[in-house]
Amino acid sequence: MAAFADFRAQFPTVETKLYLNSGSYGLLANSVRAGMTHYLDNRTEHGADWGGWVGLEGEVRDRVARLLGASPRDVAVTASASAGINAVASCIDFGARRKAVVSNYEFPTSAQIWHAQEKRGAQVVHVAEAVDRTIPVAHFDAAIDEHTAIVTLSHVCYRHGAKLPAETIREIARIAHERGALVILDCYQSIGTERIDVQSLGVDFCVGGMLKYLLGSAGSGFLWARAALTTTLLPGTSGWFAQADINAMDIFANDPSPDARRFQAGTPPVPSLYSARAGLDLILATGVDAIEARVRGLTRYALDRLREADIAVVTPDQDALRGPMIAIPARDEMALVAYLAERDMVVSCRDGNIRAGFHAYNIEAEVDRFVVALVASGLCRDIATLAAA
Repeated sequence: MAAFADFRAQFPTVETKLYLNSGSYGLLANSVRAGMTHYLDNRTEHGADWGGWVGLEGEVRDRVARLLGASPRDVAVTASASAGINAVASCIDFGARRKAVVSNYEFPTSAQIWHAQEKRGAQVVHVAEAVDRTIPVAHFDAAIDEHTAIVTLSHVCYRHGAKLPAETIREIARIAHERGALVILDCYQSIGTERIDVQSLGVDFCVGGMLKYLLGSAGSGFLWARAALTTTLLPGTSGWFAQADINAMDIFANDPSPDARRFQAGTPPVPSLYSARAGLDLILATGVDAIEARVRGLTRYALDRLREADIAVVTPDQDALRGPMIAIPARDEMALVAYLAERDMVVSCRDGNIRAGFHAYNIEAEVDRFVVALVASGLCRDIATLAAA
């Protein structure tokens, strides 16, 4: 833990709250707060600084590319993950290939976007989880065929923290490509807590955002697109920052950028980019590999402590099959969230579970306090009850 003392010291909230809600919104670091203040100072001093803001967007693009093992040219800076997914969806002609294969790990926005394409001819096919909350490759193999246009995957399920391991993603991508389909990966619930190499994974697109484990704020996201696709796919959405020359101001034509900026739209989310840059710098300076090891150790420690306390967990126990979040089934999840909040412990709930999302600013002593509070609440399900269900 000593190596992360300086990291933890960046987050003043930990002095008053036991914060296990990073899967909803990461804590505010001093450096990120300073980034937001810098934006306000810049506005006060200059009024408008378009040259600086364009450069800032490029800095955010460069940092995201480093996290993804990619080229900055293949990264679009978006206002949200939804904006990136919508741009990709607008490229697809649901004619001969009508199927959008959607995993049941998806965050609602992703699945909703593909269902929104039904009026354009899309047929959405859902891929169900197995009893153990994993999704076997065989489930995707059965759903993907020659009529599939795109396969959408969430790296980590927001409901219970189960993860598609890298080898599973690669195999799904191989099957999809053999059958002529594209693959888009949503890594919002994992990026910042583990290394993600989009080239190695074999996917065609990757989306995410800054407000969770990347420690930024709402209003900024990203889309990575495989380079070969930027010359063949033309989004049905556009805007002046999607143009080859953002200064052209041409109202008589759409001239998309030759790189991933073509998936962008209008004015970038300038205030959010200041916090995004600061959050990304904090992650990169600390080191993704070090953060990954720290978070894996914390979740392992939490799982062991919960087992000792006879508290059931629905997140897979294997390290390779879970992300930075643990889900605990509750008898009344809203009541349990409120019970913990009264004791300055911040969690969220989904699908009958409370969610504990860990980051490198958490410590083992917080896990111990959390488990003691869960036992005292009497609102958790025990291991035998869950197994019987």
